[in-house]
Amino acid sequence: MKTSTALILTCIAMLAFAANSVLCRLALGAAAIDAASFTAIRLSSGAAVLVLVAAGRRREIISGQRGSWRSAIMLFLYAAAFSFAYRNLSAGTGALILFASVQLTMLLFAIFSGERPGAAEWFGLALAFGGLVYLVSPGLSAPPALNAGLMAIAGVAWGVYSLRGRGASDALGVTAGNFLRTVPFALVVAFAMLEAEHITQRGVLLAISSGALTSGIGYAIWYAALRSLTATRAALVQLSVPVIAALGGVSLLQENVTVRLVIASLLVLSGIALAVSTRPLKHKSTK
Repeated sequence: MKTSTALILTCIAMLAFAANSVLCRLALGAAAIDAASFTAIRLSSGAAVLVLVAAGRRREIISGQRGSWRSAIMLFLYAAAFSFAYRNLSAGTGALILFASVQLTMLLFAIFSGERPGAAEWFGLALAFGGLVYLVSPGLSAPPALNAGLMAIAGVAWGVYSLRGRGASDALGVTAGNFLRTVPFALVVAFAMLEAEHITQRGVLLAISSGALTSGIGYAIWYAALRSLTATRAALVQLSVPVIAALGGVSLLQENVTVRLVIASLLVLSGIALAVSTRPLKHKSTK
């Protein structure tokens, strides 16, 4: 894949992830729908759209030739833990725990698999992560242990899911197959929590938008971009999502623009630009 194409796909995927965060906050933060129902509708609508698109392009997904149960379990764990964690976590606290867990998972894999980031890449990581911490630190208090643990699980699951997708040759078919496999898990959880069910029309629409567009199509684009990214850089670029989501909150949710937000955005984006523009990573010799 050409570098320019990979860059465009990566940017689109990050925008989709950020938009997904905004949709989740609108639905769960306003209690427009319960977490279990949101997760079930999100994953089911994502599966439906992807299966239709994949079928139109004659992709084999139901036969088991696309996707895997292991990846589907990681995808489900991420989606479910994310939804339940955000019931009692602030957006800043949740974002910090989620993306710290993603970074740790993907960077540990990179190191154990032989990738050796250079000095500039390490500095870029420190700069970007420092900007993220700076963004979410005001008012940061100790989060509830259960919700913090759930968000950490979501981050680890998303990191593993991304790593498993790096070798996918058919991003659309694989993502469709993975989403399709998550539906039974999501429905079981929703059925088990019927007593806590709370659904509004607005909540359903937000869940469908999250599943069909920013999750389903967005994740397929991410899988396509992953083919041209090392594990380290795949981890780094995702640091931009909280910043983009915060900017989306400013424009769509009428949140205030602050000097802190501007400085943090510059730090994160500059760190990512520095890390991904350096020479390719050196791999540990196998001799």
